Amino acid sequence: MPVHVPSSPSPAQYVQDKAAASGSSFYYAFLFLPAARRAAITAFYAFCREVDDVVDEVNDPGVAAAKLAWWRTEVARAWQGQPSHPALQALMPHVRAYGIEARHLLAVIEGCEMDLQQSRYLDYPGLQRYCHLVAGVVGEVAAGIFSGRAGVDPSLDELRTRYAHTLGLAFQLTNIIRDVGEDALRGRIYLPINELQRFEVKAHEILNRQYSERFKALMSFQTERALALYDEALGLHAQMPSEERRAQKPGLMMASIYRTLLREIARDGFQVLHQRISLTPLRKLWLAWKVQALGRL
Repeated sequence: MPVHVPSSPSPAQYVQDKAAASGSSFYYAFLFLPAARRAAITAFYAFCREVDDVVDEVNDPGVAAAKLAWWRTEVARAWQGQPSHPALQALMPHVRAYGIEARHLLAVIEGCEMDLQQSRYLDYPGLQRYCHLVAGVVGEVAAGIFSGRAGVDPSLDELRTRYAHTLGLAFQLTNIIRDVGEDALRGRIYLPINELQRFEVKAHEILNRQYSERFKALMSFQTERALALYDEALGLHAQMPSEERRAQKPGLMMASIYRTLLREIARDGFQVLHQRISLTPLRKLWLAWKVQALGRL
């Protein structure tokens, strides 16, 4: 099933509008980038949003699967020099400069396809596989764009990739904690089944938005794991050369915003089943600016 391909505005304006409309913490980190890198990450982010929106906004799984199949074909066309969607038209001029490969985009699509195929994860390793596709790979591409030097130094590339995947996992776990209630409305529970069992939380309690001390303990456990991943990522960042650390500021901006959100959710007692807790745009901008000014969290 073909995806509707907008005819206007220009590809650059289209992806800018897509990124800005999302209200995502990522957008605030992009604002401080040099123009070329900002254009590249905005286009890549717009692609990720387009694919993710298929799963979130298309109610019929068969239709959603067909649309994701269209995106697979569109990626192949793009790497043959014939992109038709403005998100890929905006992205393709940047792929060589920042080491972006078709496999990166296909991994994101594969992660979204997982959402159509399963709504539960037996254990944390299974959840990590999903997070690798929808967040780790995204972080890897983003860190390469932020650096602008992908492929120059293999040892640095390896360190940057470990950092990006660790931070991406922390971001995705934060999203899962924040969105427990919203995901439940779609029949999805990303919290691992064996961890629900460990804390004696029943799936129907989450689906029916029932709070308990057991639920609070489960969410506290999830939060501590995510916070430990932020600490691990920051430790990897500290091992980078000073020039690379400066280049990776956007990731630190996002870490500051997401970690602050996570701590707010914990402070509010994990009231995430009936609402989506978020930071105001002004606060996100303030947190991003502080990292830009100080160079650290």
